[in-house]
Amino acid sequence: MTGPWARSALRGRWLAVLALVASLGATAVVAKAPKVDEEFPQFIVPGHKASMIRLQHLFKLHYGRRTRCTLWDGWLPMSNLWPAVGPAKSAADMRAFYRRMLLERPIDREGYVSMQQHRGLAHSEGWPFPTWPQAGGAGWHFSLVGDAYAVSLGVKPTESLNGWHADGFHVDPPTSLTPLSIAALVDKPGLTTPPIRVDSLVAPFVRLEWEIENAPPEAKPFIAWTTEHQPQFDVQRRMYFQPRPARSTRITPHDDPDVAMGYTNIPVYRHPQWTGVITRLRFGLEGATGARVRIKSLITAVDSRHPITNTRFIQASTDLFNWTTDLNFLRDNIQRMRLALQYALDEFDAERQRCVVVPWVGHDGRAGFFIAPDGTKVLLHGRGVGNNYWDLMPFGHEDCLATIYLYDALRRMSRLERQIAVHPQWNIPAGPLRQDSDELAVLAHEIRQHAGQRFFNADTGRFVACIDADGNAHDFGFTFLNTEAIHHDFATAEQAQSIMQWIDGQRHVDDDTSQRDDIYHWRFGPRSTTRRNVQWYGWVWNRPEAIPWGGQVQDGGAVLGFSYYDLMARIKTLGPDSAQARLDRILDWFAEVQRRGGYREFYNSGEDGTLQGGGQAGGLGLDAEFMESVLVPQVMLYGFLGFQPLPEGFAIDPYLPQAWPSLAITRIHVQRHVLDIQVAGRAITITNTNGCDDPLEVTLPPGRWQMQPLGPAGQEQGPETAVEVQPEGPPLILRLVTPPAVRLERDINP
Repeated sequence: MTGPWARSALRGRWLAVLALVASLGATAVVAKAPKVDEEFPQFIVPGHKASMIRLQHLFKLHYGRRTRCTLWDGWLPMSNLWPAVGPAKSAADMRAFYRRMLLERPIDREGYVSMQQHRGLAHSEGWPFPTWPQAGGAGWHFSLVGDAYAVSLGVKPTESLNGWHADGFHVDPPTSLTPLSIAALVDKPGLTTPPIRVDSLVAPFVRLEWEIENAPPEAKPFIAWTTEHQPQFDVQRRMYFQPRPARSTRITPHDDPDVAMGYTNIPVYRHPQWTGVITRLRFGLEGATGARVRIKSLITAVDSRHPITNTRFIQASTDLFNWTTDLNFLRDNIQRMRLALQYALDEFDAERQRCVVVPWVGHDGRAGFFIAPDGTKVLLHGRGVGNNYWDLMPFGHEDCLATIYLYDALRRMSRLERQIAVHPQWNIPAGPLRQDSDELAVLAHEIRQHAGQRFFNADTGRFVACIDADGNAHDFGFTFLNTEAIHHDFATAEQAQSIMQWIDGQRHVDDDTSQRDDIYHWRFGPRSTTRRNVQWYGWVWNRPEAIPWGGQVQDGGAVLGFSYYDLMARIKTLGPDSAQARLDRILDWFAEVQRRGGYREFYNSGEDGTLQGGGQAGGLGLDAEFMESVLVPQVMLYGFLGFQPLPEGFAIDPYLPQAWPSLAITRIHVQRHVLDIQVAGRAITITNTNGCDDPLEVTLPPGRWQMQPLGPAGQEQGPETAVEVQPEGPPLILRLVTPPAVRLERDINP
């Protein structure tokens, strides 16, 4: 490789998040003696004060990071929507941010939910790379103002129109600071690029960043092309598009509002004559004499969309509604959620295939290079485009992780549609996109049955990443995928046991590079993968052997945030004692890191591992762009406390380790209530700390419960009553004002 990508080839995921990192900065942890912050949620376990303070410190360190990027929708809202912070005891600020962000999230005319990462050099609503220079495409950037990512990659502004041909357009002389400005002098003007040689495989889209003025609604802009075998422009080789570019809502310091134009991604790959080698492009405009067009960039674009954005959007939207019961949000967003789900089902043929099958160019699950018989490496430009967070690996075709997320989204939407149906007072619109709750639940079950077996490797006892277009399954010991499969109930009980026995070191897989205790070599969590991978990446990451095992987060490295799924899988499969022991090891590691000055200082020498983020390459993801580190403390709420927000209340089903006599979590903001909740033995104490008098629906495990009202100081107040909770029965309805608390204790022998 040559050029900027070669110089940055060892930077891993940093290249994809350069502009985001520049705006957020690297988070360096300052070594301080941990203290309880009484204006932040506390975790209280008698006899474990020091570790609980560390956990609060870890939580506060990573709490509150914000991004509009859809990739984090399944992780950040669930972590940030509940903490009632500050003297006001409120999560209102975070709720307002996510409400606004989700309602503004662009969804295109077909139903694809935008990624919203940062300005890139690929599909404008997908991931920022692979870029057109990496693909061997063609591109012209008439202005690079506000485009820090392109500048960082060495892209130069197009300052000359040598080789261009304008027919019926008046062209203003270009500058490096302003977009190209052209005015239509006739009814059918055209602007033709210089000659190019671009394989249609690496350019499924032509992307315009542009704006148009004084054009009538019936104006018809189009892109035309010539090929190696069809060297003349022809009406058959063109594709029309809307004269209204889609405005982006992404806001970063790198987006100058004066030049933040709209994008149009023209799906030329759908045209049967977009084939072979493309030799010229032509921007044309019909029926708009007198219109003025400004073009900031015109590029061929890799299809960098991810097939998980729609389901991630549903995860975040349902999380927000469950935590807030914000009916206005749901009313404004429900059709967008339904459209997002329908698009995922249709685009990925999920109802027929019973799994996600990604049809997009470059997303067929095959690697972007191979080794020829003579030992040379052959690059396959356009192959192996990323599908998710793990953006160097070509998840695709029959995609397991995307299927897991779809399964979760179907179950969420099934529950939501059921709630809408039984709450007519909510006045939530129906419409043609509404789906029957039971039908969604059945489809989710059928996907789990089929895909759960299809993607499970019986030889290794774990799930594979995908099955590519050639029928090959790819299994490099993906711990993150397997623990998420358990967490989302995608894995059967038998599969979950097999997976955790492997991750926990109770059994080993012969071909794995990392086995047994070495899986936790990095201490804070399992390696992301347990088998060395030097052959299964996209073409842009074609020298993986140059990085040692564990030196890249996607090849034997580790990401702190995904320890959450390891902990949750342990609770579900190996029990809370196993999860508590693992959490203690994480907190011991964190304490050592803090004593040595924080993440950056601890890993500065490279002796204990190399830290990635903020422009630095490495094998461990902890801070900077790794915002999902906030997930780890959530095991206390969602795992050990067994808390789940529901419209108008919550469910609770605790799973405490034997070593913990009790667990209390403070400042839980659910709907309008701010609660402190303590679990001790069979008793659950719920305390209202903000005086909200709304009825609170509490769903308890089935059984006979004794309910004791408590006064402000915890004293018994009023008579104790018995409550019988039936499976699938109605929730218990509480009004916690006078008295402000209640103790619920489950009978051993009802």
